Amino acid sequence: MKLLENSNLDRLNSVLFTKNDDCRIIGRIESYSCKMAGDDKRLFKVFSHDAPPTDLAALAPPQTILSASPNAGNYSRSLSSADENDNPLSHVCSRKTLYYLISTLNASFRPDYDFSHSKSDEFSREPSVTWVQSFIDNTLGTVLGEHYHRLHSTLWNTVDEEIDLKECNVYSYNPDLECDPFGDEGCLWSFNFFLYNLKKKRIVFFTCKAQSASADDDSGLGRDNLDMSDEEMEYFLGIEEEENSMPIVVE
Repeated sequence: MKLLENSNLDRLNSVLFTKNDDCRIIGRIESYSCKMAGDDKRLFKVFSHDAPPTDLAALAPPQTILSASPNAGNYSRSLSSADENDNPLSHVCSRKTLYYLISTLNASFRPDYDFSHSKSDEFSREPSVTWVQSFIDNTLGTVLGEHYHRLHSTLWNTVDEEIDLKECNVYSYNPDLECDPFGDEGCLWSFNFFLYNLKKKRIVFFTCKAQSASADDDSGLGRDNLDMSDEEMEYFLGIEEEENSMPIVVE
């Protein structure tokens, strides 16, 4: 997996690295090419020893439904999402796709973690892009309030330009505490989502955690970005937004 440079995502990541009186938010959005080369090819051969890459791997149920996010009880599933979740094919993926998800984790968290032995039931296929967008908006909006409201449209427009949300399947990583890179003391919640565009052979990885303000701070956070004015936010992101810009909505 190759990390793709994107200056707009870099600016978003700076804004997603923030804090308030209650917690610190540490978020990253990264784009990866799924084209294999060198070590990737060797690891894929090892991964393929157990079963062909076209075989299906069983996944866990969608975690956006099961997760206790800060405000998870306040929104309900649509009938279409429920129907999709009842489809047995929504609980599987090809082993090749599973390999891409594991390789993305390795690329994003190296050298501190090795996910090579992660099992398929640590991953889920989520009902839809729209459902995951709502989950992320609800989770970050509850914690960051107006700060996230100002960031919202720019965030999803930037992600859409990079990955084409309408063409994506969404997966999540939900490890046990022993394997969780965010399982340290003081972690209030975390999420790890993969927006996978098969046509582009690309994955956008959105990972985020909330750390208790009382926990030891080794994040290196400096200025509190929550204090930015609208003008400062637009200048910092380097993106001029139209007055009545609308958020991305994926059917």
